[in-house]
Amino acid sequence: MKFIVFLTFWVLSSGFLKAQTQGASYTDVGRGVATTFVTDYHALGINTSALGIPNRYGKKFTTGMTEFNLGLYSDSLSVDRLKSLYGAIRDQVTGKEIPQSTWQEQKNNAQDYVLSGLSIDASYNWFGWSYQGKRFGGIALSISEHYNWYSRLNQSTSDIIFQGKLSSYFDSLTVVFGTDTSMIQNTGTLTQDTLDNVIEGTVSVPLNLSGLTNGSNIRFTWNRHYNIGYGRKVFGNDSVFAVYAGIGGRFIQSMAMVDLISDDNGIRMNSSISPGFNLNYGSIANLNPSSFYQTGGIPIPVGTGYGVDVSASVKMFGMFTIAASVNNLGAVKYKRNVYSVRDTLVSNMSLSGLDDVNITNSLSPMFEEGGFLSLEGKESYTVKNAANFRLGASLDLGKFASLGFDLVAPFDSGIPGSIVNPIYSVGMDLNVVKWLTLSAGYFGGGIYKDNIPVGINFVFGDGTYEFGISSRDAITFFLNDSNSISTAFGFARVRF
Repeated sequence: MKFIVFLTFWVLSSGFLKAQTQGASYTDVGRGVATTFVTDYHALGINTSALGIPNRYGKKFTTGMTEFNLGLYSDSLSVDRLKSLYGAIRDQVTGKEIPQSTWQEQKNNAQDYVLSGLSIDASYNWFGWSYQGKRFGGIALSISEHYNWYSRLNQSTSDIIFQGKLSSYFDSLTVVFGTDTSMIQNTGTLTQDTLDNVIEGTVSVPLNLSGLTNGSNIRFTWNRHYNIGYGRKVFGNDSVFAVYAGIGGRFIQSMAMVDLISDDNGIRMNSSISPGFNLNYGSIANLNPSSFYQTGGIPIPVGTGYGVDVSASVKMFGMFTIAASVNNLGAVKYKRNVYSVRDTLVSNMSLSGLDDVNITNSLSPMFEEGGFLSLEGKESYTVKNAANFRLGASLDLGKFASLGFDLVAPFDSGIPGSIVNPIYSVGMDLNVVKWLTLSAGYFGGGIYKDNIPVGINFVFGDGTYEFGISSRDAITFFLNDSNSISTAFGFARVRF
């Protein structure tokens, strides 16, 4: 699991964040709207018909790389608690030793964090390229990484994940001192020396896994997208009425997928995780027809699939734009390390709980041999993509400003990586001077409360070079009742 810690919080330690409804475009994060604002390769996965609309700088080629976004969000914790957890995770990733007193404080915070619900959305644009010509239209390519985590656990599940074999659920503990093995009561007042020698926790009246975890939910995907898109004008004149159409697609490599939900109807779970995560499934792996092994290195994909985008834009009177798109229709098929769960009695556990505050490490005490989930192997499993529908409109006030509105809705909110509920937003770009654009907006819905995105973008050489920074929620910097830590950053965008 060290690699996933590195991937997720290496970006977090630099302070970058992503809005769940945009790609890796820091400019869209800053205003909160994207559908009718995107251009060049930023249009991929959002509105490919915009590729047919020339950018305002008159440049034909756009290239870019090194665009980061990472978001940390909880639906009920204050920004002070999030910053505290953020700092501890950053110290863990950078190798800084955390004092025991601080760790205990962070552990308590993290348990509250889990119970409150946690969302992590990350993306990294490895490379983007586009060409936009008046007659040909526009074509774009990009390679991007996407990481989505959502979890909400009940009290019992949280306690087991963080305490492991020492959880209060287990009323008896097996302790080994040298050659002496004994079983003692888990009183909650045992000395640290005794706790250090516990090898297993056992409960005398075990509960079914479904009852123990009822109310818990984990959805996790880590995918790499190889995107391509094309858009062009179908007919008309921009100064009166013109229609643009676009189509796009992507080849998807998936490094991880977890879909666990436990409710009154029981527990359901399907997972497929790259061996690069170093999960030890134990003897159950020998019976799994999809078992796959890897020694070191970057995680190897465990699933492949495709996604398809279709879109259309209408420009009227040279200033109004309306656009609609359907993005990421398709599926990913997993053929490596595929597991489901059996609803058995949870009577014992030999694994320790989490030794850091990174909740994504909770997969270890759940999935590994000696953990509390009872797994069974599967040959394959297919998951539909987290497709969405977008509707946007904007008003272009010339060189001075642009105003816009967005609505983004999921096709199926139950799919891992999907937004939970429709998200609505309004935003604007204000061109202060030729080389400086300020952005601001508002968005809500989904899992988010009221958010005020802001951004600043620098453009030099009449659009030749561009870089900037933005935030999904400016409240983070001024008030303690914000529920997110939020920044985004991009540079090395060049037009010619």
